[in-house]
Amino acid sequence: MPRAKIFIKEQIQSFLGAVSFYTIIPIPIIWLPTTWHPNYFRIARWSSWIGILLGSFLGILDIILAQLGWPNLTRSGLMVAIWLYLTGGLHLDGVMDTADGLAVTEPKRRLEVMQDSHSGAFGVMAGVIVLLLKTLAVSDLTSDRYLVLMFAAGWGRWGQLIAIAIYPYLKPTGKGAFHKQNIRLPQDVWLGLLPLLGLTISYQFFHPTQWTVNLLIIVLGLTISYLTGFWFNGQLGGHTGDTYGAVVEWTEVIYLCCLTRFF
Repeated sequence: MPRAKIFIKEQIQSFLGAVSFYTIIPIPIIWLPTTWHPNYFRIARWSSWIGILLGSFLGILDIILAQLGWPNLTRSGLMVAIWLYLTGGLHLDGVMDTADGLAVTEPKRRLEVMQDSHSGAFGVMAGVIVLLLKTLAVSDLTSDRYLVLMFAAGWGRWGQLIAIAIYPYLKPTGKGAFHKQNIRLPQDVWLGLLPLLGLTISYQFFHPTQWTVNLLIIVLGLTISYLTGFWFNGQLGGHTGDTYGAVVEWTEVIYLCCLTRFF
């Protein structure tokens, strides 16, 4: 088999693995050749691509519901609910577990608490706050909601990729350990950034007079994505699969809240 074909096949398998890991979207394996089944090797590099795809689906659905006359707040709440459903609650679970762990005053016990499958009071409060802020922020967007949803979901997952790339993983095993073990630098980080830059260039092309907003989109995305992972690292001395999920959700929330000022 030619090298180019092997390379393309590996990328498609990896992308399918990312879709099945980060979302509940079923992969029609029965339609694929046996050798083209999803591969979970280096799937973190596709996370921002997955986020943009999720955001585009939510944006299209939002436009359809708006045309059907659904009220703004109800539509926004439904978008957030579907957003959560499509990810299987993977990242929100990380928010809740991380909040429970950070609530413990003894640093040595934090990882132990985060591994507990039962949610505590702080975890529930953090989950509610994330969902509430997301719903309110989306409802406050008055223009280009579909675009902001794509940016938020994309930058949130790029923030996760940065956390994986930069900071140590705190456990020998876990649902996020293989991300750290398989990441390749700097190419995986750049591959994750590529669709976000492409989306930004597209926005500039269709809104040539909005260059200041476009610049702000990039600056906020880079800053929030980095600082969220940096903050969790400062609290725990590294990251786990739970904090990766927390980085995604909190980056999305903070980014959405900031863009309500401009959209």
